[in-house]
Parts: sequence; C-alpha cells; structure tokens
Amino acid sequence: MGGGTKVSTTEQKPWAEQIPYLTSGFDQAKDLYNKGLPGFYTGETLAGFDPAQQAAQAATLGYTMGPRPAALQEAAEGATLNQLGGKTPFTPDQMSDLVSGTVRTGAGTPFGAMADVYGKQFAEQISSQMPGVRQQMVEYQPGGGSRGDIVQANVASAAADTLADNLAGLYGGAYQAAQGMRMPAAAMQLGEQAAGQRAYPSIMGAPLSMYDAMGQVGQQRRAMTQTAMDRDMARYNYEAQAPYNALNQYMNTIQGNYGGTTTSTTPSDNSSLMNMIGSLGSAYLMGPSDIRIKENIVPDGSWRGHNVYKFNYIGDSVRRRGVMAQEVELTNPSAVTEVGGIKIVNYGEL
Repeated sequence: MGGGTKVSTTEQKPWAEQIPYLTSGFDQAKDLYNKGLPGFYTGETLAGFDPAQQAAQAATLGYTMGPRPAALQEAAEGATLNQLGGKTPFTPDQMSDLVSGTVRTGAGTPFGAMADVYGKQFAEQISSQMPGVRQQMVEYQPGGGSRGDIVQANVASAAADTLADNLAGLYGGAYQAAQGMRMPAAAMQLGEQAAGQRAYPSIMGAPLSMYDAMGQVGQQRRAMTQTAMDRDMARYNYEAQAPYNALNQYMNTIQGNYGGTTTSTTPSDNSSLMNMIGSLGSAYLMGPSDIRIKENIVPDGSWRGHNVYKFNYIGDSVRRRGVMAQEVELTNPSAVTEVGGIKIVNYGEL
C-alpha cells in the first residue's frame, strides 16, 4: 500500500429535542448581553436624619453652647473654691466673735438697744416712786431730815439692781441663744452649698437627657426608614437580576451534550500504521488503542475489569481485539501514554 495520511472527521450533534430550546436560550442570552448589565439603584440608599433627631441636635447644641451652662459652671466652680478656702456665710469679724465666744454690746448693737430700753424703765421706776417717798418723809418728819435721803437712796439702789439683773439676763440669754443658733445657721448654709454642688450634674444634664430621649425616638424612626430603603433596593436588585436568573435556570434545565466536531489524522494504509506500531517497542504489546484510528468496533467481553472490543484499524481490513485507550484512561491513566498524538495502552500496566 502507498503512504500518506487520511483525515477523519467525527461530528456529534445535540439531541433533536434540545435544539429548539437551546436556540431560544442562546437568543435570550444574546438579547440580555446586548442590553447590558442593569444600572445601579437610582433611589435613596441612606436614610437621613429624622426631624426629631435634627431637633434634638439643634436643642443640644443650643443648650451646650448657650449662656446657661457657662453661668452654672462658673457658679458651681466658685462655690467649690469658696468651700475649699473655708469660706462661710459670716464676715471675718463675725467668725472671730464666734470662735472667741465674744458678744458685741453697746451702741449700734441689738444689746445696746435693749440696754436703752431697760435704762428708760429704770428712770421711769425712780420717777414713779420718788413722789411717794417724799410724801412719807413729810408726814413722818416735817421739815425733812437724813432719814429721807436714806430712803431715796434705797429706792434708787433697788431699781439699779433690777436694771443690772435685767441687763445680765439679757446679755447672758442673748449670748447663749446667739451661740446656739448661729452655728446651725452656718452649717445649714454650707449644707445648701454642698447640696447645690451635688445637684449641679443632674441640673446640667436634665435638658440633655430629654434631648437624648428625643434623639432615640428619631433614631428608631430613621432605622425604620432605612429598613424601607433596604427593602426597596432588594426588590430592585431582584427584579433587575430576574431575567438573568431565569435564563440560568432555563439553560441548566436543558443542559447536556451539545455535541461537537472532532477531526483526526491517521495513516492511510496498513503498512504505514504497522510501521508506526513496530516503532513503539515491545512494551506496548497490542499497539495503538486510540479509538480515533479504529473502525468497525464491536464489544467482545471484558479483561481485567476493562471492556474489550473487536475492530480493525482504519485502512486495514485485519480484525483485531483489544481495549480502548480513552476508556482505560478514565480509570487507569498511568497505563495510557500518547505518541505522535495517538493514545497507546501499556497492557503491562493493566
């Protein structure tokens, strides 16, 4: 036989039932491709501040940056510094009197005024009693005598003693009362300062807590608005991708062997093929096992777990028996090699 090669073409087509569905699927894919991908969502994607949040923010800034917090802060700091310096509601002279136990008397003091009252009472007492004394003296000894002077002196002395007792009681009681009342008064005023300082944080924070509550309401409403936006975006994405998803499902449903075309070049006569087989060496006992160079293939049992076929090489009428390299390659790829584009089975590996 002469030399040369022979070109063999094998064509596989989809199932006949698949063809109209594949054609429709490809047409749809082409339409979607020509339309391009969906555009980005055109609606709002971020919820803005709720009106309640805006009002709370404005009120918070207006309060914190206004004159009230600054005035309260200054007053609280001043009271704290005064307390740290030991300042009390009393003047330095008053504190000195409290510490030393001194009670100021005389003109210009409450005690001076009371003493004046007692002095007037003393004078009135003397004036009211002296006419009676003189009357008794005239009746007792007309013309007078030393006895009258003694009686007058006794009356004056008794009135003076009464005045002294009244003044002593006044001073003593006033001193005790003053000492007993002024210290509690001082403690009360200092306590008021301390109470003011304790109340300062809550006073300062009260408006802010109200604004915070208002802001929380706004935050909840904003979250609801954002949820609605997210829902709209999800609906948009679903509708935008729906044609593509539908096409994918459609193509997955009709998927299968779409077919194809295989072209191979083989020796055109037996002598050339046999020469190639002889050149492979004794390791490959049965020669080429590539299905592409065989024809008239008929199943003929199995051997060592592999299907065996009867066939003849293309261009050679001699019938032969052996395995197919493509099948062996699926389960025992190490037993298959390729020479010159032709798959060879090493039967020693089987």
